[in-house]
Amino acid sequence: MKPPAALLENVSRTYGVGEQAAVGLRDVTLSVAAGEFVSVMGPSGSGKSTLLNIIAGLDRPDRGRVVVAGNDLASLSDDERSDLRLRQIGVVFQAFNLFPTFSVEENVLWPLEFLGVRAGDARRRVAATLELVMLPERVRKRRPAELSGGEQQRVAIARALVTDPVLLLADEPTGNLDSRTGRAILDLLALLNGTRHVTVVLVTHDMFAATYGHRTIELRDGQIVREARAEPEHARHLKLMRES
Repeated sequence: MKPPAALLENVSRTYGVGEQAAVGLRDVTLSVAAGEFVSVMGPSGSGKSTLLNIIAGLDRPDRGRVVVAGNDLASLSDDERSDLRLRQIGVVFQAFNLFPTFSVEENVLWPLEFLGVRAGDARRRVAATLELVMLPERVRKRRPAELSGGEQQRVAIARALVTDPVLLLADEPTGNLDSRTGRAILDLLALLNGTRHVTVVLVTHDMFAATYGHRTIELRDGQIVREARAEPEHARHLKLMRES
């Protein structure tokens, strides 16, 4: 049996001190199985982004234990955390966070340069990943400002996937997109989870988006207040895609 892709045990995080202190997370315990698709919901300030940042190693808990891909984050140096993110964790943001002066291909290539992948191999991996996220060849030499929002998010997902991570963290990835484009991005995440077995943790405030998960976690005031399992929307979608 594979170990969890991410494990949080009694994790708490508070920002500030005294009466001005704000609770990010309060005694959260959560296990995300390898290959699972977990949706995390909750209102603004509920701790969703804090949860994602702690799993990514971008923030440190005040208390508790965090293990990602078999690595106890507390035992890692800052450089080792960065290396873990580079090799094992893909992160997708609402704001895309693409380099504006880089082409599509250059944006996706960037992480591979840090890994020291040879130029020819890197180009092949970039092409294969852009094909995987269904980004047409005609836009691959363009810069982000020349792309639609949906195309930019596909580039961001490709950049997160090109290193072949075990865990993909998506923070409101449809927040800046119209409903049709947003659904296409959710379908893509579901496809990657279902066919490539990439573990996905999706943070969203959208109830429809949450239906794509195998499991939905609801946060309020930094605590898990509800957990539900249901047949995911993406399972039905994948079945239709495979039959078409």
